[in-house]
Amino acid sequence: MKQRGRAVVEGTKRDAVSVERKGHVAVVEMQRPPHNYVDPVVLGQVADTLEELAADDTCRAAVLAAGGRSFCAGANFSAAAGSSSDEAAAAGGFSGGARSFYDEAIRVFEAEIPLVAAVHGGAIGGGMGFALAADLRVTCPEAYFWANFVRLGIHQGFAMSVTVPALVGESMAADLLLTGRRVYGEEALTMGLANRCVPREKVREASILLAEEIAAAAPLAVSAVRRTLRDGLGERVRAALDHELTEQAKLMGTQDAGEGIRASFEKRAPEFLGK
Repeated sequence: MKQRGRAVVEGTKRDAVSVERKGHVAVVEMQRPPHNYVDPVVLGQVADTLEELAADDTCRAAVLAAGGRSFCAGANFSAAAGSSSDEAAAAGGFSGGARSFYDEAIRVFEAEIPLVAAVHGGAIGGGMGFALAADLRVTCPEAYFWANFVRLGIHQGFAMSVTVPALVGESMAADLLLTGRRVYGEEALTMGLANRCVPREKVREASILLAEEIAAAAPLAVSAVRRTLRDGLGERVRAALDHELTEQAKLMGTQDAGEGIRASFEKRAPEFLGK
């Protein structure tokens, strides 16, 4: 159960994350525009912020938002954050960076505060996994969710082996993860990846309104219901991340992964050989 604690100050800002308070709701904004690639440091700052908000008795819900064109264009495991996209960045330092990245991801899943993701633009690869770590998602017709891992020649990550089937069912999860196709806002709403689909300029406002609905409910009851809904999630996420990391590490050494990464950089269709 949430412990009483100090209020997180309006305007609290870390290197890549800022906090704006709106009554009982906090807006946590990633500030690595235009695409908000996340590395272990950025993800750790988000996790730190969510843990502080969860310990704050004046905060009852949070919104995860982003500045720039994309919500989050993927995970960056390389030393130079933002130099490349998604798990393709693993080419510069996968083995060490991925483990620390996933350690921080677990903390996001386990933060004890209701979280709404404001997905105003692309949520790609690890960025889609990041959005799915939230309890609820608000998006728009132009935004898309893209589990592009097989298009890079690797296994999905960010516990999407757990979150995608839980949200859309096993059959649709197979559709998304085996094809690596994009799902835009209206289809995402229909299949259950998103909870609201509004005009792009209204995504953040609608996300805050949804968080305010949660904050207006009885906080002890909300906490109890959320614990029930997410019962065992931390354990499932940890097991999934361990498996995903093992599979990703194996596949990163294949010719297909190299081709997928090059094709991504060169903005062309990959030519996979099954090697």
